[in-house]
Amino acid sequence: MKTRHFLQLIAMSALWGGSFPLLRIASPAFGPMALAGIRCALAAMVLTLLMRLMGQSWPARSTWPQLAWLALLTVVAPFVLFNWAALTLPAGYSAMLNATAPVFGLLAAALAGDEKITRRKLLGCMAGFTGVALLVQLGPVAPTPQVVMAALACTGAAACYGVGTIFMKRASSQHQPLAAAATIHVAAALMLAVPVGVAVPTMQLSPAVWMAVALLGLVTSGFMYWISMRLMREIPASAATSAAFMIPLFGVTWGGLFLGEPVTASMLPGSMMVLLATALITGFNPRQLLRKSS
Repeated sequence: MKTRHFLQLIAMSALWGGSFPLLRIASPAFGPMALAGIRCALAAMVLTLLMRLMGQSWPARSTWPQLAWLALLTVVAPFVLFNWAALTLPAGYSAMLNATAPVFGLLAAALAGDEKITRRKLLGCMAGFTGVALLVQLGPVAPTPQVVMAALACTGAAACYGVGTIFMKRASSQHQPLAAAATIHVAAALMLAVPVGVAVPTMQLSPAVWMAVALLGLVTSGFMYWISMRLMREIPASAATSAAFMIPLFGVTWGGLFLGEPVTASMLPGSMMVLLATALITGFNPRQLLRKSS
């Protein structure tokens, strides 16, 4: 993996790491399905605008059903599941469970014949889970049925992301990433249009809520989905999903910087394990960077 790809994964993780606290703000106000629909609509708007500015055309109509299926798998289902879980689980729990996505991605890629499961990648998965466990210091939460269901919802969402990356990578080779991302979010917004309309009378809105949903829709959904598809043209799907291991790391960082949450030296081992996991799964060798700079 090239250095720029590795740095892009870190940047994506930094932005996605901020999405889980935002879900905790926006999901109770909009409701899980309505938040997903508004988020998709905002993403579709910004991606369509970018398409017009860059002079790109929509994919062929014959490919829209395939992209609609991809919208259901990688946008609608995980958005609704994470939004619903955010009503119960702290952001750290959701971020940690999201880190299972690379495992599902590896298994899906192996079953599809796109990649081989190597010892290096398995070791990377083990290191990633270890790092996440060390990094995310979660308070005690009673294992009520609702908490268990919310945790299962997060795991299901992570599975959607992991499996979906295989089909995202294939779509990125068949379409322009920007046009495909725009079509996917238009389809997702249409799927969720009715729940948004039904939820309007019960929404509890405020400037903070609108700011949260704007960041979720315009940045972490629309723009980052496009960047993710661009990156998948050049790296394996399992490498792309490895960014999930770094999301809890940045969640802790943003909490310390903006919310005053404690950041201590005890978090360093977990941070190093997370970075090691990403390097193992992606194949990035930091010694290559040192050779280039010398």
